[in-house]
Amino acid sequence: MFTGIITDIGTVTKIEARGDTRARIATTYDPKTIDMGASIACDGCCLTVVAKGTDMGQNWFEVDYSAETLSKTNLGDWNEGTRVNLERALRLGDELGGHLVSGHVDGVAEILALRDDGDSTRITFGAPLDLARFIASKGSVVLNGTSLTVNDVEDTQFGINLIPHTKAVTTWDSVQKGQKINLEIDTLARYVARLSEFDRLNALG
Repeated sequence: MFTGIITDIGTVTKIEARGDTRARIATTYDPKTIDMGASIACDGCCLTVVAKGTDMGQNWFEVDYSAETLSKTNLGDWNEGTRVNLERALRLGDELGGHLVSGHVDGVAEILALRDDGDSTRITFGAPLDLARFIASKGSVVLNGTSLTVNDVEDTQFGINLIPHTKAVTTWDSVQKGQKINLEIDTLARYVARLSEFDRLNALG
């Protein structure tokens, strides 16, 4: 589990096509503190560490991802030099600063518009039709691994507000219109929707 609070910005330094795809990500994390097999959220996608090390003073770890992961996320857009939001797995007793996040990306949203609002930035997204019903005003979403509050919702579109601090400690300072963003809906919203379905079915007899 994660919180959606980004703790580092990594950089993809190598991508290899194997049976699966392997990516090396440069990080400030000390590899001595990363267990093999540990989970790290990379742009919101929970991935398993399969190698780690330090080369010429640069710390790194490697992750594998499959065709299934590529079909649900924006990892197919990664290239050498791509910056990635990183978060290590939540430990018992850690502060829950965002909300409970599984790291299981549900699909991709598209940035439809950006505009400055004072020092903040407002972004409008288009969500996949099957996920839009789980997104509610003042509810939570995870976008590229970042826990964010939904400002407004209209049909399949929703908006969020990025404060300067969020832009400074994540990759959100460089996003562009048309960019595909990893989207994880709030787990609570998923359960509420499922309960509503059962209530409807029970009412029908």
